[in-house]
Amino acid sequence: MAKAKDKGAAKGGKGKAKKGRPEESPTAIRVSAHPRATYAIARAKGFGGLFALLVVGILSWRGGLPPADAALRGLAAGVVGYLVCWLLAVQVWRHLVMAEAAAAEEVVRRRREARAAAMAAAAEGARR
Repeated sequence: MAKAKDKGAAKGGKGKAKKGRPEESPTAIRVSAHPRATYAIARAKGFGGLFALLVVGILSWRGGLPPADAALRGLAAGVVGYLVCWLLAVQVWRHLVMAEAAAAEEVVRRRREARAAAMAAAAEGARR
């Protein structure tokens, strides 16, 4: 048993990636780590599934299907609606999170430039 632990430590220890996946950086931008995105995606999945279930269930029932068949079609449509809305919400939030990161990077860059300009002006004033 001790040999197995030593072998894992020699290979890199706890930072091992899952099989077939590259190791992920701790500073990587992920949609699942964004609190607003997580909540919005969950809300979109729920509304999408519920909306599809109700629309298809009501249309099937009004089309003359027995209630059991209408409910089964509504349930299948609810699952599809849930998955489609999940896919769309993740794609939208992926773009939004990356745009937020780019905007934050721009703010940091501008602050650094302003600080460097202020330090250069202070150094110029000290020389006089």
